[in-house]
Amino acid sequence: MANNNSEIWNDGAWLAHRYDPAADAFHLRPVSRAAHNAATFLTDEYLGVEASPLVLSRHEAKARCAENAGLHFILHSAFCASTMFANGFDLPGLSMGLKEPVLLNDIVGFRRRGAPPVAVGERLGDALDMLARPFGDDLAVVVKPSNIFNALASASLTMRPTSKAILLHAPLSVFLLSVARKGLWCRLWCRELLEGQIADGIVDLGFEPGDFFRQTDLQVAAVGWLAQQKLFHDMARKYGPERIATLDSERLTANPGKALLSAAAHFGLGDHAAANDTHPAFGTHSKFGGSFRTEDRRAEYALAQTAHGDEIEKVLIWAEAVAQSANIPLTLGHPLRF
Repeated sequence: MANNNSEIWNDGAWLAHRYDPAADAFHLRPVSRAAHNAATFLTDEYLGVEASPLVLSRHEAKARCAENAGLHFILHSAFCASTMFANGFDLPGLSMGLKEPVLLNDIVGFRRRGAPPVAVGERLGDALDMLARPFGDDLAVVVKPSNIFNALASASLTMRPTSKAILLHAPLSVFLLSVARKGLWCRLWCRELLEGQIADGIVDLGFEPGDFFRQTDLQVAAVGWLAQQKLFHDMARKYGPERIATLDSERLTANPGKALLSAAAHFGLGDHAAANDTHPAFGTHSKFGGSFRTEDRRAEYALAQTAHGDEIEKVLIWAEAVAQSANIPLTLGHPLRF
């Protein structure tokens, strides 16, 4: 693969895909708009393995790659239609939505393996610069990181004072319904998520480490949700409504077109004709493709409520008591207006 084309360095169509800490280098690969839209997430599972990535040392990247587009964030707590929302920011000439780039997961891994904070900060800043490279003449890039990135979200906003964020979450009852209906793999995922949150130092709810072994799967899921809710609450209070807007999944899915218009305005992108209910992202299942409407989502959750309602009701009562004890509001401030 040729690597002497100067246009590559500042072309967002060359995705900064991975960070290699041993070589202190970024791996770039070409990913067109069509490929972005076809991929559920920006992982090898969906993009395919790139056998010959363009390897660019981090120091060379700093020298060659200009910070030449707005960079904004959709931060989420999982199972809240965030992938659909990110797909909505595929607005040619205006913005591009990046869905869970692995590059940011690599920075999280670098931190969790014990890298010094200064080194983590340097690599995080450079990774954000790489992701900020625009598609063509787009004005902005809207990144939806994996929720394992949330512990680094506040640092990212501090590093980039012009960046803004939507904090997207499912209400706790909806989140627990999602976990229950998705079955065993999702219950295990919630335990893995909490393990990472504990490593990140963002779980401060009054529990001792051994307490989690005595909690049910849905209690563990609720603890992870509460930890992220506290993180979002603290971010909203720290950065204020000029930079932070909050949104829950039920408001989003009830009126995705208006939510997208309002979010675009929050990001300073103004109105755009393509940002409306006719955007193809809003009628398609974000994970599996095919037609999928708000009514379909509600029907799925109704079935889950019938099957798991008793367990969820008991966990909700417990989680609300934990939230009250830890002073965590179940409703976030600075709601996105639409």
